[in-house]
Amino acid sequence: MSEFCRQVEEQIPRLRRYARALTRDATRADDLVQICLTRAVAKSHLWQRGTNLRAWLFTILHNVHVNEVHRALREGLAVPVEDAAPLMTAPASQEAWLQLRDLDRAMARLAEEQRQVLLLVGLEGMQYEEAAMVLQIPVGTVRSRLSRGRAELRRLMGMTEPTDRAATIPADLDAA
Repeated sequence: MSEFCRQVEEQIPRLRRYARALTRDATRADDLVQICLTRAVAKSHLWQRGTNLRAWLFTILHNVHVNEVHRALREGLAVPVEDAAPLMTAPASQEAWLQLRDLDRAMARLAEEQRQVLLLVGLEGMQYEEAAMVLQIPVGTVRSRLSRGRAELRRLMGMTEPTDRAATIPADLDAA
């Protein structure tokens, strides 16, 4: 196995995790990763040794996803009843599951640009510069989208932050 293929193989779990977070569907995510890997191998001659392979692969994955979203919008999206059935089931009563569900729903309500940056930086642990390369945007835009995305996520989750330090000091301690 070539060194390139070994390095690509190391990135598959991260690609799958990001794809699942983007698509919110395991089957579609696996298809997305498969397309990404196929393109990466076919275009391996375009990757420059010494550059960031992870960012290059995530860029391919991101671009494939964006193309699929645009295609679905053009052609219209049909959802089979079998695919919607899991959404019609009663939710579990465990608090952690409910919090994850609420987070998932809040993430789905974010603007696509904010969600992408939150997933790359928050879930994948990418540096701002790396996320900027993947999304092909300036680093400042990554910071801006991340800040706005986090604020919107807090708002959607009902976790508003106090606006100043005085608001966090209990009244009985404030008088001391």
